[in-house]
Amino acid sequence: MALRILALEPYYGGSHQAFLDGWAAHSSHQFTLVTLPAFHWKWRMRHAAITMAADLEHRVAAGEDWDILFASDMLNLAEFRGLASASLLSLPTVAYFHENQLTYPAQEPREWDYHFTFTNFTTALAADQVWFNSGYHRDDFLSALTSFLEQMPDHQPTDQVETISNKSLVQSPGIRLPDFSPAAREPGPLRITWAARWEHDKAPEILHQALQQLAAEGVDFRLSVLGQSFRQTPDTFEQMQKEFSAHVDQWGYLESHQQYQQALAKTDVFVSTARHEFFGISVVEAIAAGAYPLVPRALAYPDVLQLDQYPEREQFFYDGSAAQLAARLKDLATRPPGTDSCSELLRTSVARFDWSVRGPQMDEQLAHLVAPV
Repeated sequence: MALRILALEPYYGGSHQAFLDGWAAHSSHQFTLVTLPAFHWKWRMRHAAITMAADLEHRVAAGEDWDILFASDMLNLAEFRGLASASLLSLPTVAYFHENQLTYPAQEPREWDYHFTFTNFTTALAADQVWFNSGYHRDDFLSALTSFLEQMPDHQPTDQVETISNKSLVQSPGIRLPDFSPAAREPGPLRITWAARWEHDKAPEILHQALQQLAAEGVDFRLSVLGQSFRQTPDTFEQMQKEFSAHVDQWGYLESHQQYQQALAKTDVFVSTARHEFFGISVVEAIAAGAYPLVPRALAYPDVLQLDQYPEREQFFYDGSAAQLAARLKDLATRPPGTDSCSELLRTSVARFDWSVRGPQMDEQLAHLVAPV
């Protein structure tokens, strides 16, 4: 049975937009997207419940109705349910956590940031199901939530952590598999790609330091640094671009997904230096395109790359330091990466994240929620 899904996304951009668009395009259900532009995330978390409740009041009055409500973690779901039309309150509700404000590494933590943490907490409480994009994210959030609530001076609702845990599921996002097969490697220096948001939590300085070490040891390489920049972009990017200008193939944001896929197709090694990652879509996309991943042995990466099931995949990890990253890159520069059977099996395994697989799987989970077997 096709369901009518009301999807609320206060931050419709980047990975949040790609998630909804990708699922809707591969779903047998009917989506109604109610969204706000991806700007000023703190204001979005504060006002989106009010704005969307008012918008939907008009839609309900016009006769629109739905079978299920699906909201991202950027919505204060508890507040929304207090403001929304009565007809919406009976809908089964899913809250999807792309990220959370409890374990996100804030650059300058302040006490008032607790407001956003508590919003995530009450959103999870208000939902019938809570979906996390990885097992690591779910476990990280629930563990940190207990510690956070214990800081309260009294009336600590720590028993609610188990309530949230009991209705939590892991539902990974999908990706668009490339429409090409990885080509044979062209001769030349090692081609290194780094792609992420240009923000402090992605630790670009670790890449910079590793590249400096490679250059000091006379290792030749080509470099692509991709991703979206913001007003407060770390100085490391400008310094790195100047210092390694002779090595650069591509720099900055690529406007189309096709351009991005083409860049990945030319990559030998895809590097992550993240200090925080709840899933790692860019790494999965790079693997699917044939790149050899080199990622910290931390965060969501061991979970997503299934290291516990395939210990031989240890070769794709480093300890997160610039020194070991440089050592691993130097080693890979001496031999063509990605030509062994382990790399090929890893590339094959990420096909489980293709939207043609993930869309129907999430469809089925919603159907179970609406009409339990």
